[in-house]
Order: sequence, then structure tokens, then C-alpha cells
Amino acid sequence: MQRQIFTEEHEAFRETVRTFLTKEVLPHYEQWEKDGIVSRGAWLAAGRQGLLGLAVPEEYGGGGNTDFRYSAVLAEEFTRAGTPGLALGLHNDIIGPYLTGLGTDEQKRRWLPGFCSGETITAIAMTEPGAGSDLQGIRTTAEDRGDHWLLNGSKTFISNGILADLVVVVARTTPEGGAKGLSLIVVERGAEGFERGRNLDKIGQKSQDTAELFFNDVRVPKENLLGERDGAFIHLMTNLAQERMGIAVAGIAAAEHLLEITTKYVKEREAFGRPLSKLQHIRFEIAEMATECAVTRTFIDRCIVDHSDGTLDAVHASMAKWWATELQKRAADRCLQLHGGYGYMAEYPVARAFTDGRIQTIYGGTTEIMKEIIGRSLLA
Repeated sequence: MQRQIFTEEHEAFRETVRTFLTKEVLPHYEQWEKDGIVSRGAWLAAGRQGLLGLAVPEEYGGGGNTDFRYSAVLAEEFTRAGTPGLALGLHNDIIGPYLTGLGTDEQKRRWLPGFCSGETITAIAMTEPGAGSDLQGIRTTAEDRGDHWLLNGSKTFISNGILADLVVVVARTTPEGGAKGLSLIVVERGAEGFERGRNLDKIGQKSQDTAELFFNDVRVPKENLLGERDGAFIHLMTNLAQERMGIAVAGIAAAEHLLEITTKYVKEREAFGRPLSKLQHIRFEIAEMATECAVTRTFIDRCIVDHSDGTLDAVHASMAKWWATELQKRAADRCLQLHGGYGYMAEYPVARAFTDGRIQTIYGGTTEIMKEIIGRSLLA
């Protein structure tokens, strides 16, 4: 079906993204995978190309465009290229809104120009060894010491954790406040007592640096509080819909790309003297995945438009996230199976898509959490 949500400007931006991937990412990606980290030069190149800070006001060096469809284009093209390691979506769509929406004028002047140029790489530190989706389980504390915050605790599974120059840390500022006693504290590279642990060895997305972070009596200036004290819960809930939409967009794009490369493969690969595509079982598998992708694409595109208009709610974002990522997971498994033994070879795109995409149903809120959000809204 012909998609109808993009204009000529969006498609021109898509060509810009593709050119950037061809010149600045794909020639280096295998090395980044081996190194377990992308180069800082790639971030600087993204900044020069105008791919960072799409929604940041122009006065700070950004694109000044809050149309989420541009972010969707970026997510789709990076997904189809198989290059999730350069986490521009995390930077732009997850962390960016905290800085632009909650930052004071002074904070924006201090942080956003580097954010847009690629000189300042960002991360958000929520997850702890004993606390994932449950914010009440967060143990990292920020104690008010008058002229500074004293930060203590640890975080894990932090994307961009090694490269990050600016880390938005979710910390407990009121011990008895439960999930509502949390604040956002911004820690900058070089702060005394801020240490990085391992660059974690994952089964996929090898070039995306994912780290442990440790905070040992870190003195953070009072002016690095982002948003309201004890307001992190509301701040986080406000921005989660966009995070989940970014993941959903990547999910359906991945499923469609897997279908595309597998359809081509079964037409070319022969078994029992004829192409695999001549076998009824193969045709049925392709037909089922094509139908699931078409139906899902229609819903996701509607959610993209609604989010661009500011009308998408948390429930529909949760629907989009769990459905698209579970479809991606199923498609990766089925497409790998249709590739046979070759699907298990790392040199084949379907193999990397299988391991890279497995995290999609977990981060940004697990499938189970998404269903809980939807269920509560219907049965409250």
C-alpha cells in the first residue's frame, strides 16, 4: 500500500539520511562492531549533516522542527541499514525532549549547542541492578548538601554509557517518596567520583556502547537539577510515549526489511530442483508475514501522524510498541528459518537482525509492562 504520511520534504530528508549512512556509517560499521563502540567522529559527522537536535530550537543550533515524521524517517533508514549502534534516536527523541522541555535558559545555552553538533553525546541512566521497569526500586540517591547534590549509587544497561558526556541520572531525592520522590540530576563527564564500569558484552547491537555507571560521592552543582525536584516520575511519564513510538517505528521497519530480503532469498535459493518460492509452505509463510506487516504499518503510520499532531496517548503508544516489536521478533525468527543454515551465519543480514532486534521487546518498557498499561486503562 502507498504510504501517505510523508511529504516531499520528508523524502528529501530520507535521501540525506541514506547518503549519510552510505558515506559515514556503513564503511566503518564492521569495525565498530568489533570494537564494541562507534567513533566520536560519526557523531560529529551526524551533527554536520543536521541529523542531531532535529527538534531543538534553531537558536541553539538545532533544526527547530518538532514534526516527529523526520525522526521516523531517521529510525526507518537506520533500521533498514542494520546500523543501530549509532544511537541517534536515543539522543534526539529520548534525551532531547528532557533538555528542551525541562531545561532552564542557562542549561539550554550550556548543553544544547554541543548536543546538536555531536560534541556532547548524551545518555539517560534509569536502570539499576535491582530496578528495571519498577521506578520504586531505584536506590541511587542525590542528597541536598546546600550548594550541591551528593550523588551515590550505580546504574546498568546504560546505552551510550561509555561515550556519554552528559548523563541524565534518575536519583532519589526524597527517601519516603516512593516513585514520586525521584529527580533528574545531570552529571557531566569528568565529575569526580563518576566512574564507568564495563562496556557490556551483549548478544546484539555490539557497536552500541552499553555500560555500568558508578557514582561515589559525586558533587553535582545545584544548577544541574533538570526540571522539578521530586518531579522525575511525571517528567518520565510525559516523555515515554515518544520513546516507545521510536521503538515501534524501528520494529515495523525491521519486520518489513526482513520480509523484503527473505522474499528475494527464497526466489533465488533452490531446493529439490526448484526455487524455494515454489513450495506452498514458503508462499504461506511469506503471505502471513506480508499481511501482518501491512496491517501493522497502517496502525503505526496513524500513530506517527497522531504523535506529530500531539494527540497520541500513552495507551496507543504502548499498543504500538508491544505489537510492532513482537511482530519484529516473530519475523526475525521465521525469516531466519526460511534461510536455513545460511540464516545462522553472521555474514547474512538476517542473522544480525535476529540478534540486534531481540532487545526491542525489552527496553523502553517490556511487552508485559505495555500490556499492563493498556489493561489498566480499560479495566480501571
